[in-house]
Amino acid sequence: MARVAPKNAIMERIWEKARQGQKRIVLPETEDERTLHAAEMIEEAGLGKVTLIGKEDEVRKRAKEVGANIDNIPIVDPDKYEKIDEYTQKLFEIRKGKIPTVDDARNLLKNYLYFGVTMVKLDDADGMVAGAVNTSADVERPAFQIIKTAKGISIASAYFAMIVPNCPYGENGFFLYADSGGHPNPTAEELADIAITTCITAKNIFGIEEPRAAMLSYSTKGSASHPIVDKVIEATKIANQKRPDLLIDGELQGDAALVPEIGKKKAPGSPVAGRANILIFPDLNAGNIAYKLTERLANAEAYGPLLQGLAKPINDLSRGCKAEDIVNVAAIVAVKAMVPYGESRD
Repeated sequence: MARVAPKNAIMERIWEKARQGQKRIVLPETEDERTLHAAEMIEEAGLGKVTLIGKEDEVRKRAKEVGANIDNIPIVDPDKYEKIDEYTQKLFEIRKGKIPTVDDARNLLKNYLYFGVTMVKLDDADGMVAGAVNTSADVERPAFQIIKTAKGISIASAYFAMIVPNCPYGENGFFLYADSGGHPNPTAEELADIAITTCITAKNIFGIEEPRAAMLSYSTKGSASHPIVDKVIEATKIANQKRPDLLIDGELQGDAALVPEIGKKKAPGSPVAGRANILIFPDLNAGNIAYKLTERLANAEAYGPLLQGLAKPINDLSRGCKAEDIVNVAAIVAVKAMVPYGESRD
């Protein structure tokens, strides 16, 4: 397997932070060859300490078949794990009223996603990356049920880190798109919290000193009137009231958010117009369509959907991802584990 390396300055910073932290990253989708190759790459690049989940004989056999060297990477089999009783009891307590019996909790831990998330919950790992095989819903469900949001965060959401080559906009072609993988139709209050959390992510995880979030719409500053525009206007007001220290403005059309000349013309005096490095979409339709179009038409790198606002980092992948994408998301998870949003909620 060829060595992988960061392709841009943003990811170089992420890799360097990950190397310093040496966090423990769980990869549960060991039936997938991209995951096995990614595990080898993460170890080789020194981005953290990988743990794989599965039946050891089967996983090592599969790795040899696909040419992945995982000889020095530990593999945890839930059926043989020494802490399975502790995990079972804890999961039963967390999901009390939702899981009928202790035996049901033990059976649920046979699901590698639930087992991996429980490892993170009980501090036997610092973060988990999955989604190369499983759907976003399958990855997010145990994260929301077991990890839950951090104190002070009302809603967990998903974003994409987008790196657009030869792009003069954003942060030298770097953007965060949110929510592009979670909530189908957030309320104004939820949209405001998504914007605030994404600003925190931009600064704490990616080192963006001045996050500038554009609340996107098909209208700019009253150029159109409709209830779906009103939601964006209200969300902007709420965000500004909650966090007046953050640069969040709207409603803005895409060109007004990105292009300096157009931003000055359509939204004079805006601290964000023409300078946005964070794009907040009014709903999941818009966010998902936009990231896929950007990825394909602009030959952009798209990392995500990355969950934010959880007490501990669990990150999703696109099922169309490459092994290199898993490596980069693992590095992001490692950095997120170093700068959590807040205390865990029981």
